[in-house]
Amino acid sequence: MHHLNHEYTATETKTIRPPKILKLVGPTFWTFASLISLTVNLILVIVVILLGSQLFALKKTFRDELIGKLYHNFALMDRASIKTTIPVSATVPARFDLPLETDTTVVLISDTTIRGAKVSLATGGLSIFSAPTDIVLPAGTQLPIHLSLVVPVDQLIPVSLEVPVDIPLNQTELHEPFIGLQETIAPYYQMIDRIPGSWAEVFCGTSPGVFCKSIFSSE
Repeated sequence: MHHLNHEYTATETKTIRPPKILKLVGPTFWTFASLISLTVNLILVIVVILLGSQLFALKKTFRDELIGKLYHNFALMDRASIKTTIPVSATVPARFDLPLETDTTVVLISDTTIRGAKVSLATGGLSIFSAPTDIVLPAGTQLPIHLSLVVPVDQLIPVSLEVPVDIPLNQTELHEPFIGLQETIAPYYQMIDRIPGSWAEVFCGTSPGVFCKSIFSSE
C-alpha cells in the first residue's frame, strides 16, 4: 500500500514540458500572424477610405447634378409663367349710328347766293326794314354753325396690335403633373441628402463643434 502511494505521488509531480520545436516556432508564428492581421486591417482601412470617397462623390453627383436638379427644376417650372406677345391682325366690322352735336365754323368755297333774305338798312336819309332781297356771300366767307345730326357708320376697320400674354403655369392643368413629379422625386432626394457628404459629417455630424471643425478643416 505504501508502494502504491509512492508511485502515485511520483506520477502527480512529474512536469510535462513542451517540445523544443514549439518554443522555437511559437514566437515566430505569433509575430507573423500579427503582421498579417495588421496588413489586413490596413488594407481594409484603405478600402473603406476609398469607398467613402467614392460614396461622397456619388452623393454629390446624384444630389446636386441629377435628382437635386430635377427636383428644383420641377419646382421652378410650377412657379414659372408663359410670357409672350401675340400679334393680332384682323378686320373688324363697325356698324352703328354716331350722334353729332357740335358748334363749328364753315368756310364758303365759292360765291353763294341767298334768295329771299330780309335786309334792314339805315344810311343817311334812307331806311329799309326787313326788305326781301337776294344777297351773294363771296367765297371765303366764314359762317359759324351748330351741327346736330346722326351719322350712320358702316365700315370695316383694320386692326393690327401686339397683345401681351402672361399665363402662370400653377394656374393651368400643368400644375398637378409638376406637383406629382416633385412628390415622386422628393423621397429619393431626402434619402440621398441624409447620407454624409464628407468625413467631417461622418465623425462630427451636420453641426460639428469647434474642435471637430479644426480637425477636418483641411478637407
